[in-house]
Amino acid sequence: MLKVRPSVRQLTSALLAAMAMLPGLAIEQELQLDYRINEHIVLIPAGQDHQARLETTVFQPNGPGPFPLIIINHGKDPGHPNLQPRDRFYHMAHAFVERGYAVMVPMRQGFANSTGYYHDHGCDMTANGYTQAADVRAALDYARDQKWIDADRIVVAGQSYGGLATMALGTEDLPGVRGLINFAGGLRDDSNGCGWRSALVTAFAEYGAQNKVPSLWMYGQNDSLFSPELVARMHDAFEQAGGRAQLVEYAPFKRDSHGMLASRDGEKVWLADTMKFLGRIGMPTKVVFKVPEPPQPQPTNFAGLQDIDAVPFLSENGRRAYRDYLTKMTPRAFAVSPSGAWCWAEEGEDPEARALATCSAKSDKPCRLYSVDESVVWNPDLAEKTAVTASNTPLPSSPAGGAVSNAPGLTAAN
Repeated sequence: MLKVRPSVRQLTSALLAAMAMLPGLAIEQELQLDYRINEHIVLIPAGQDHQARLETTVFQPNGPGPFPLIIINHGKDPGHPNLQPRDRFYHMAHAFVERGYAVMVPMRQGFANSTGYYHDHGCDMTANGYTQAADVRAALDYARDQKWIDADRIVVAGQSYGGLATMALGTEDLPGVRGLINFAGGLRDDSNGCGWRSALVTAFAEYGAQNKVPSLWMYGQNDSLFSPELVARMHDAFEQAGGRAQLVEYAPFKRDSHGMLASRDGEKVWLADTMKFLGRIGMPTKVVFKVPEPPQPQPTNFAGLQDIDAVPFLSENGRRAYRDYLTKMTPRAFAVSPSGAWCWAEEGEDPEARALATCSAKSDKPCRLYSVDESVVWNPDLAEKTAVTASNTPLPSSPAGGAVSNAPGLTAAN
């Protein structure tokens, strides 16, 4: 039975199945914790008798607090949940830390490095939402007991499956929770006989009838999973049943608005409406901290961005990959190695680090960035020693394949 439950990173199971068969796809490495916004990981008790532990990413400002809190809930990638990487929602977290918030991103039971088991109720979307909401409630209860959290100023948000869980959570009495934010919330199940669209409408009607917390909903017009017509049905069912929800339907975002929240450019879409909503429910909206920007590679005059022949070390296959890279959306990065290895990364979090990490996993020689966004950043002086060594190394005439992905958070590599 095939089930498709895309999240912010991976939008179709067909794409990922094809990529998994390609020998050139390296396993993506875990991004380093960001000390600038005090990123760290805690394990939160959850489940029956609190025997499970939820791997939870925490970001917070400097100081003892107490800080207002936002909990952000993740979606589900195709495939086994424990193979899903730790979600961070880095760009959104960064914006909230600047406004004085602590941020928690709990991985629910069975996801990533969380213990416990993922429970699937098939096409019963109502039950799926309630089950996932139980883990969110565990994270919320944990947060309220922390001295560095302001237990009276909390917001809960979620993307995709996490949005469904967030709205299911809103049926409970939630002390201190002032609002919910639903980013492209829902769940898709393409298994035979599953009328998942109607099941979603039924779920949101149920959640609306029991709704206790006001909410903001944000869906894009080119969401590949939830069409404007379906979103209207879900929202109408929620409100007609008694729920309180402001729907914001925004214009098409890049290739697919379902991944908007993971994009560096997504802040231009969600920030203004989110801040208006927070202001109405008495939550902070003003920037109170300035987070230092990470060092960025500087453009060089090595070559023009479109000059494919200028890229060092590439075989014919690598030059085709760079030509393809030039069609990708920003943020993006392209890395190369004297071994002939290459990798590009598009969208998602820190494409520079992802391109370098995946390239390095494919190469026995160091990888360096050649291009970032719209600029060439290659410095031949830094690469001279490596280049001399590589001059005696034959380039592979037919590299071992590659992969191309439009999904945020993935990379393509030789």
